[in-house]
Amino acid sequence: MDVGDSPFVGGRWRVAHTPFYLRTGVLGPILHVLFPVLFQSTAYPVLSLRSEQPFLFNMTLFRPCIDLHAGQVKQIVGGSLSDDGVGLQTNFESDRPAGYYGELYRQDALVGGHVIKLGPDNDHAAREALAAYPRGLQIGGGIQRDNACAWLAAGASHVIVTSWLFDGEGHFRAERLAALVAEVGKERLVLDLSCRSDGAGWVVAMNRWQTSTDLAVNAATLRQLAQSCDEFLVHAADVEGKCEGIDARLVEFLGAHATIPVTYAGGVHAYNDLQTVHDLSGGKVDLTIGSALDLFGGNQVCYADCVAWNRAQRDEGRDLRDET
Repeated sequence: MDVGDSPFVGGRWRVAHTPFYLRTGVLGPILHVLFPVLFQSTAYPVLSLRSEQPFLFNMTLFRPCIDLHAGQVKQIVGGSLSDDGVGLQTNFESDRPAGYYGELYRQDALVGGHVIKLGPDNDHAAREALAAYPRGLQIGGGIQRDNACAWLAAGASHVIVTSWLFDGEGHFRAERLAALVAEVGKERLVLDLSCRSDGAGWVVAMNRWQTSTDLAVNAATLRQLAQSCDEFLVHAADVEGKCEGIDARLVEFLGAHATIPVTYAGGVHAYNDLQTVHDLSGGKVDLTIGSALDLFGGNQVCYADCVAWNRAQRDEGRDLRDET
């Protein structure tokens, strides 16, 4: 079944734009011709969460990732990235191509994962991953207005943007966000609010998380930016790649204030972190696991267990739906 044909998208049950029975069965093709407006929400299949629709049930899901550096799949300590490469700390370097991971995620029906290009010379590998899982992966790293549509055409479900929304001194440029929304539409846009702690809260960090900006990650920011994107992606840069524990305070904050789907990444060190994130966020925050995952050379979290977690969450969602 095409994911786009079901009201169960990305693992969360949502109210469908068009009733399910109208989009399936014998009447579906006929109604599509006579009344195309009914089918606008599924005219372009995108394997993602539909943030404009209200949640019926909340459940934290595992979101996969493909991090690319110098054309290879790697896991890197986020805070060690720099322009000259000095001090780079690499946890894992794969001997498999990016397309291998894209195909694996497709086979395991993992939705909403992301491909992140960490620096130059990653375009070929990124396109390979997207080709292996068309409309199943988001793409980030060097995204701006001039290239966003090209990456969507290459097979990305969404484009992820951070640094382009700021000037060289780290000042947020609202007009750039407006231009990007006009170019691709908010439904194809993910805002990367990866951040560092400033003591009292968090501020967005750009340029491989090396430069702090003037954009605070607070309730007002989440509320305002939610009007211009489909999802948020938040790496906790202070703990990213260290496998020493998540930023629980940040996860709890995101669960309390985010009104659209949000994925957290950073510091996962045990399978139980999926349950912890679920509990802290009320099931409103999804979790990406990198260096701790056995798929990327880690020994703390088994990839197969994460796939099973998602299946269990979906089964629970179906049971809850049937009870309502």
